[in-house]
Parts: sequence; structure tokens; C-alpha cells
Amino acid sequence: MKKLLSLFAAALLPFVTFAQEGGLDQQIDYYFGQATGWFVGLIFYQIPFTEDIKVFWVLFPLILGALYFTIIFKAPGIRLFTTAINTVRGKYEHVEELKSDLNVVDGDEVDTIRIEGAEGEVNHFQALTAALSATVGLGNIAGVAVAVAIGGPGATFWMILAGLLGMSSKFVECTLGVRFREIDANGRVYGGPMYYLSKGLSAKNMAGLGKFLAAVFAIMCVGGSFGGGNMFQANQAAEIFLSSAGIESAYGGTVFGLILAVLVGIVILGGIQRIASVTEKIVPFMAVIYVGAALIIIFMNAEHIPAAFAAIFDGAFTGAGIGGGAIGVLIQGFKRAAFSNEAGIGSAAIAHSAVKTKHAASEGTVALLEPFIDTVVICTMTALVIVIYNINGAFVYGNPDGNAIIDGVSMSGVGLTNHIFESSIPHFSIVLTIAVVLFAFSTMISWSYYGMQSWTYLFGKSDLNEKIYKILFCIFVVIGAASKMGSVLDFSDAMIFAMMVPNMIGLFILAPYVKEELAKYLAAIKDK
Repeated sequence: MKKLLSLFAAALLPFVTFAQEGGLDQQIDYYFGQATGWFVGLIFYQIPFTEDIKVFWVLFPLILGALYFTIIFKAPGIRLFTTAINTVRGKYEHVEELKSDLNVVDGDEVDTIRIEGAEGEVNHFQALTAALSATVGLGNIAGVAVAVAIGGPGATFWMILAGLLGMSSKFVECTLGVRFREIDANGRVYGGPMYYLSKGLSAKNMAGLGKFLAAVFAIMCVGGSFGGGNMFQANQAAEIFLSSAGIESAYGGTVFGLILAVLVGIVILGGIQRIASVTEKIVPFMAVIYVGAALIIIFMNAEHIPAAFAAIFDGAFTGAGIGGGAIGVLIQGFKRAAFSNEAGIGSAAIAHSAVKTKHAASEGTVALLEPFIDTVVICTMTALVIVIYNINGAFVYGNPDGNAIIDGVSMSGVGLTNHIFESSIPHFSIVLTIAVVLFAFSTMISWSYYGMQSWTYLFGKSDLNEKIYKILFCIFVVIGAASKMGSVLDFSDAMIFAMMVPNMIGLFILAPYVKEELAKYLAAIKDK
């Protein structure tokens, strides 16, 4: 441990110096943006429909894929919802017991010798919270505010619908994650799109394509873990914390980043089991505090609830006062849902692959709860609070830059959400600051696992490679907190959404395996 800390400190010194040498980070960011702008532009290219409507092309495969999986699996988000709850509760743990009719040699069952004692590393609830911690975050607080400010109340309706559809994509990718995972002699699990793309497509006589897509996914995931899953989170957490605490020191971000890096390092050095043990405590706490505050505000304004829902349904189909009309509203809702729950991106399958189970579909059913909690519940709570606050026209919807002008002050994102919550619950900004820091922390530790799994897929499974990645990850925590690097973060966000391309190709081809696994799991439940 001491050796690792010394190595971390030595590696970090030049980066801290770099971050504080006035303007150097901005210069590097500028040239980095010049070199990578083409890639960011490609991934986030917006298809123009009309003068008012432009749509990110990445939304089409995500939403159409989710719709396709919803149809072929007969709305698993609804049909399997109760099964998912019962699986998390542990009601079906008995189906994990070994069958007694297998071949027995020397007192052991031949078909289970290879995996006995190595069935996974975390339970269903821990896998769910680990994956949720990577998606529940600033998007639920700031992103929803922007979507509603631009698209009006109606964006909430389409956001909920997109979340329900996204449950199907999560079900498919996380079932495949468990089906094609690898477990080493020590019981350590390696899983995710890298493995179901390479192994699954190989089984379909497409080994070359599978290896190529797996490598592309892994490269994008590593880049995304350092940027959007790390630097952006550290940067936003530092900004809101320092602002709330009234700290204006030039080194405030560095100090905050160092403390955060140490805390992150302590957790991620323990692997997925420690990550899961932390997220299973943080995620429910965050969700209860935030959703609880939202419900308090909603019930404080109970008389406005019918009008708020009327505005949501009416706005979903009319889009009055919104650029692009109803289509513009729909796009804002679908965009927020897709960017928030990451269904179809493939990242969550990495965390869910570590679950202790012999039935791949058992974790697929658990995973479908993710978009429901993230989008249908938490995002909707934020949206509903904003719609109720604005029921009497405190600000005008439809500003294309996402700003809301309230009493002559322009507010957007987390600032708008904070103002609205604060107006109903005094000193809520303190709670929101804590929530944002916890959201950022939990997102970082989960994305560290995603990145590390992809890193070891590319460079080999060894303790040394894992330690190298984890040290680099902690270094980027400090850089993110201390620097302003817009182009780097844009590039890393683009890499996260680029993960969707190889992943969705694999999901379409490998969907028949999911049907097999689901049939086995439902039969096992019925038999017991």
C-alpha cells in the first residue's frame, strides 16, 4: 500500500504542476480540441429535420434498438418487473442450488466442477447499485432541468416513455454480459460487451468481426472512464463544493481533487466487491434523500399536481411555444433519457457480469430496473418539481440554450434545480451539494471498474495492469478537479456514446441467446 501511494504521489506531481501553471491546461485543451474535433463532431452530429429541429444521430440506434427489443421480448420492462423485484429480494435464490440429477464423480458433479466456488463476486442488489451509481448523477439533476427548460413539461412524458423502452435494452445487454463472462481460477469475474462481442460473435462464425468490435468498445470505454466517468465528475463536484463553501483559492480544486482521489483509490483498490459494498450504501441513501426532498415539494404543492400532469400530457403532443413543436418536445425527452440511463451503451453489463448466479437472465431481469429507477423515478421527480414550480409562469419554456430567466436572473442546469428546491426547502443547497459530491464519487468508482475491465481486456489480465490503470485513474481525478478542459471532456463523452455502435451491433445479432436464457430462468423459477 505504501509503495502504491509513493508511486501515485510521484506520478501526480507533474500533473498538479501542469494544472496550476496559468493557462497551460487551456492551451493543451485548445490543441487537443483541434486534433479531436472531427471525432466529437462525428459522434454528436445532429441531423437537421427542419430549421428548428436537429437530432443527434446516436439517438436513433438507441431508441430504435430499445423499441425492437421491447417488441421481440414482449415488453420485458412490464412483463418481468415483478420477477425483477423478487430476484433482487432474493426470493428465487433457491434456483441457484445445484441439481441432483447431474453426473456425480467422487462425490462431485462433473458439470459444475469448473465453476464451483467461482460463480461471481457480488449479489444481485450490489450489482444493481454498482451499475446505478454510474448512471444516477448530475444528469438527473442538471440534465433534466435543461430538457424541461427547452422542451417544456411535455418532455417529461417522452422521457418516461424512453426510460420504459430502455429497460428492454438493459435486459438484453446484461443477460449477455453474464452469459459470456469469464471467471478465473481465483473466482474473479471478467465480463461485459468486450466478452459477449468476441465470444458470442465467434460462436456465430463471425470471430473476426467480434474481436474488432470488442477492441473498439474497450478502447472507447477506457477513454470514457478517464473523462466523462472521472474528470467531468471530479470537476463538477469540485465546482459546486468550492462554490458552496465560499472557497476561492487557486489551489482549492487541487486540494479537493487530492482528497477525492485518495477516497476513490481506497475503494477501487478493493475491486468490485468493495465497490459494490460502497455503492449498495450510497445509492439508496442518495436516492432516498433526493427523491424524498422532491416528494416533499410535490406534496407541499398538492393542489398543483393535476395541472402539472395536464401540462405534461398536453405539452407532449402539442409542443406549444417550443421550437419544433411536438417533435421538438419528443426529442428533448428521448435525448435526456438516453443520455441519463445509458441503455444500449453497454457499460452496465460490465458491472452486472460480476453477479453471483448460474442463470444469466436472472441478472438481465434485475438490470431492467435500472432505467426505471434512474429515468422513470428520479428524472421524473426532478421534472415534476420544475413543472409544478413553473405552473404560474415563473419563467418561459422554449429557450434553446436551456436557460430559464427568473426575476431577471438566467439559470440553467443544476443552478435552476437548486433554485427551485431552495425556494421550497430552505438551505437545500447544502443537501444538493452533498448529493452532487456523492453522485460524482459513486459514478467515478463504478466507471473505474468499467475502465479497468476494458483495460485488462486490451492489455492482459494481471495485478500489475490493474494497478497501473487504477493509479492513472486517481491521477485523472486530480486533473479533473483542478483543470478546465472542455475539449477533453467533449472527446471522452463522445467515446462513451461511441461504445453504443459496437454494442448495438452485437445485441441485434446475439438476441437469440437472450431468449434461451430467459426461457431457462423462467422454467427454473416455475419448477421450484
